[in-house]
Amino acid sequence: MTRAVLVSSSAPPTVTEVDLADPAEGEALVDVTYSSVNYKDGLALARNPGVARVDPLVPGIDVVGRVSALGPGVHDVAIGDRVVLNGAGLGETRHGGWAEHAVVPSGSLVVLPDGLDDSVAAAIGTAGFTAMLSVLALERFVAPGDGPVLVTGASGGVGTVAIALLAARGYDVTASTGRLANEDSLRALGATGVVDRATLSEPGKPLQRAAWAGAVDSVGGATLANVIAATRWGGAVTACGLAQDAALPMTVMPFILRAVSLLGINSVDAPLPLRQQAWDRLATDLDPAVLAGVVRTVSLDEALRVGPEVVAGQVHGRTIVRVDA
Repeated sequence: MTRAVLVSSSAPPTVTEVDLADPAEGEALVDVTYSSVNYKDGLALARNPGVARVDPLVPGIDVVGRVSALGPGVHDVAIGDRVVLNGAGLGETRHGGWAEHAVVPSGSLVVLPDGLDDSVAAAIGTAGFTAMLSVLALERFVAPGDGPVLVTGASGGVGTVAIALLAARGYDVTASTGRLANEDSLRALGATGVVDRATLSEPGKPLQRAAWAGAVDSVGGATLANVIAATRWGGAVTACGLAQDAALPMTVMPFILRAVSLLGINSVDAPLPLRQQAWDRLATDLDPAVLAGVVRTVSLDEALRVGPEVVAGQVHGRTIVRVDA
């Protein structure tokens, strides 16, 4: 049995005791120290069928902790390893990290780099992991001296980490947010400019004044369409979210007239070598002190309240869940 948040179609979400099976072949048991509160976790609390695909479900798409048992045939990790896991079905198709213990697929576990604390790894979480995947993809097309790079959804988890990562690499970063009260915080992360998301969120012309060398988008919809339409020749835009809309109302003009590239980012199914590359870069590129200003810590009970706030866009930065307290 393990203490966990349980979401069920027959009762409101609650913190209770949950029975966990022993790790099967290809699985590991992790004693969880931290998880985090992500957009998907908020949707899981609301029993969104696109996220919560099993019933009942323990939310938590992030797990940070220490391996305490291994299933048959597991050689990827060893008992005692400090590990992190983002996505891989956690909190969607199988019980996730909002629990004192989690049984997870061992093939997706990344051993934490030395010097990276559990709490920092949780603060990075899926949001930061996704931001790093976005930066890795963007770097193939856009160099720091090529011009301004836009980060949409800048007050959210992906956006805040993306700003810090890009700024650390020398990019000129502009942040787009609907919460202009966060401007000082965004500039502290490394943004050199801040724009109101309202200037991007309505349908625009299919080809606009070229303003951006590249962009990291977690919003989708008309915002993503406008960003692509305003990207310079040979630039690139990464797409990892749909906070505004899953639709993409645009034409092919930016692609065929400006050779703009649209780069899809999928953190859930990322293969282990890419996961390892991303976490190695996070350990060297991201200053924990920069991230600390946009991180708060909550308990499992408090996470129940924070989840809906994240979905409503009311949370700035990252919220981590201290599980072993």
